[in-house]
Amino acid sequence: MSIVNKFIATIFFCITIYSLSAQEPMMANPPISVEPFFGNRAFSYQLIINKKLQSAPKLGFLGISNFQAEWNQPLINDFAHQGNLTYNLGYGFDINGGFMWEPITGIRPSAGFMYTYGNPDLLVIANPRIDIANEPNADFLLLVEYLPSLSSKLKLYTRAQGLYGYNFNHEVHTRSYLMLRAGVTFKDITFGLANDIDYYGPENTRFNNLGGFLRLELF
Repeated sequence: MSIVNKFIATIFFCITIYSLSAQEPMMANPPISVEPFFGNRAFSYQLIINKKLQSAPKLGFLGISNFQAEWNQPLINDFAHQGNLTYNLGYGFDINGGFMWEPITGIRPSAGFMYTYGNPDLLVIANPRIDIANEPNADFLLLVEYLPSLSSKLKLYTRAQGLYGYNFNHEVHTRSYLMLRAGVTFKDITFGLANDIDYYGPENTRFNNLGGFLRLELF
């Protein structure tokens, strides 16, 4: 079992046990998150939009865009974008439907659900989804952030974000990663150290990217 599989299995088990005993998660309308990452192997970028409509707060939009550009390569091959309409079911659960776009598979209809738990120090997001198409790809995204206060103005920022991708038609692993972040947060700006571990294809070919990140929260 790869490090990504172990991470997802362990954290998901802990979340399940915790959520069974927790009170109803906070209903939140989080800011847009923009995060560039400058690594020794590549430049990475991630944009997350998770917003609710003011006029209909159960309805919203989830958009996730990311790419990774090798410093010595002129073309970007590792790029994905998804956009989904979401509907809140309560207790932190949303169902979503929309599209996933990747360079190899193109654009495909997509559906899934999302579980969110949040308090001032902790954020947990679990988001499994699957293509609604022939030869469907599926993936499971899990994000955990822990932000304890260091002072009245500073917070420690830590994040572990993992994804595991699988193709049901060929019964093979497609793409996985583990993103690790550690830094400090001042108001809506976060910066620190970062490490991305990427796995590609049935052989789980591994690449590592170590460097620094900057995170901006746009309200």
